[in-house]
Amino acid sequence: MSAQTAAKKATAASVRSRKGGEPLVCLTAYDAPTAKLLDPHCDVLLVGDSLGMVVHGMPSTVGVSLEMMILHGQAVMRGADRALVVVDLPFGSYEASREEAFANASRVVQETGCGAVKIESGTYAAETVRFLTERGIPVMAHVGLRPQAALVDGGFKAKGRTEEERARVLEEAEASAEAGAFAMVIEGTDEELAAEITRKVACPTIGIGASAACDGQILVTPDMLGLFDWTPKFVRRYGDMKSVIEEAAEKYAEEVRGRRFPGEAETYRLRKG
Repeated sequence: MSAQTAAKKATAASVRSRKGGEPLVCLTAYDAPTAKLLDPHCDVLLVGDSLGMVVHGMPSTVGVSLEMMILHGQAVMRGADRALVVVDLPFGSYEASREEAFANASRVVQETGCGAVKIESGTYAAETVRFLTERGIPVMAHVGLRPQAALVDGGFKAKGRTEEERARVLEEAEASAEAGAFAMVIEGTDEELAAEITRKVACPTIGIGASAACDGQILVTPDMLGLFDWTPKFVRRYGDMKSVIEEAAEKYAEEVRGRRFPGEAETYRLRKG
């Protein structure tokens, strides 16, 4: 067992202290059993609004509600003993005003017991990050490709392809870090931009499709496990759970159709006895 595995419960402060140190290991989690399996290996478990797509079958994250995030956050907290659990604030729950953001973020923290929230860092984000952190809610920022902005962007497109876009992403990153974000997800950028952001911000950066230039990495767990036919180009599949589940279901179906009900005969005998 590594020293990191044996460490006590991670906090926003302990994650922030890892800047430039041992890379942060982060994965998404949406339920208690999965969280329990991932927890010993991760520094951060993110209850991402990606759950709308990978759990609920939605076409994007835009339809995810605050209630959905709270429900899944509660489940993950039941399975996580040592990793820092961070819960996404969904689309429409923090953009209108700092006050609305605090009301919704405080509800998430109170009702789930999570250690931090994450917001996607548009030009408005720094003010919100500062407002929340000053009132006791740790905030993880998110720059680059922002899934909640997919309707405006016309889909999930990498960011930083033009000088203007690169400058805007860097500006949003620096502003969010200066406002008090304890960590920052960088999604869908090239290595050069990710490296520049990592150099210039004081908080650790966590990449997803942003190269090894960051202070850590996060993946969507169902992608990592190979649950879908398609995964993003940058994702390495560490398992083929789709085939495992399909084969297990097929085997079970064959036995049931052949009236071979596993365990039923023994259970019946125990009940009669």
